[in-house]
Amino acid sequence: MTDKSDNIQKVEVLSKKTWTPNLFSFTVTRPDSFKFTAGQWVRLGVNPSQLKHHVDNNTQDVPDEDIYRAYSIVSSPYDETLEFFSIVIPDGAFTSQLQHLQVGDELLLNTIPFGFLTLTRYQAPLPKDLWLLATGTGLAPFLSMLQDLKTWEDYEHIVLAYSARNQAELAYVELIKTLEEDFGGLVTSPAKFTFIPIVTREEVEGALDKRLPELLISGKLEQVAGEKLTKEHSHVMVCGNPDMVEDTKETLKDMGLEMNRRGEGNIAVENYW
Repeated sequence: MTDKSDNIQKVEVLSKKTWTPNLFSFTVTRPDSFKFTAGQWVRLGVNPSQLKHHVDNNTQDVPDEDIYRAYSIVSSPYDETLEFFSIVIPDGAFTSQLQHLQVGDELLLNTIPFGFLTLTRYQAPLPKDLWLLATGTGLAPFLSMLQDLKTWEDYEHIVLAYSARNQAELAYVELIKTLEEDFGGLVTSPAKFTFIPIVTREEVEGALDKRLPELLISGKLEQVAGEKLTKEHSHVMVCGNPDMVEDTKETLKDMGLEMNRRGEGNIAVENYW
């Protein structure tokens, strides 16, 4: 059965990119009335019986029901299309179907955006530096923020630290490398941008090799960024797997930073499954 809510709209798959056997991204059409803030997420729905790979293969025993999951938006709030970044969960009811997406497939989009991992949660005056700490698909909301010109106008220094198990899982690196050039030329005093790749299970030239909490404790992350994390001038956003988020949050608190509540404080977090 399809959800008949007025908030549910059909969107069409426009493209798909496979990064690794377990990571892929895809774009869909954007409803004209849909608006969101960089960092927010939406609920995407799929009906397995209506996907082309099932229809073409005439697969039997495919459930005719809508399945919804939460997805942060990769694209800018001003883009004409919507992009999402997904991990394949083995035997997962949703991603085991979504990984077979083909151009032209239809998905369902709940047009009510959710989530508070947004820069609007911080009250003025803003501190001078913004730290974005991500693992895996937790990168998605930060890519959206970095494609919003206001982010580059509001901060003096932006640090993006992105951790993956191996080099192949470091997705969107080329996009990340172009962001400073693209947005830096559009503002009078663009933020300095530092990208810190982290690969924890293989040695990669130019990448750090420890978990984010370890890099914070040792001071290595601050050393590479050329910036100190302090209560007075740092905003820190953390998104990724729950273990990383919890460990990183506690490490930051031990360093003297505070959770953001009612607009005040340094640390904002979101678990990514």
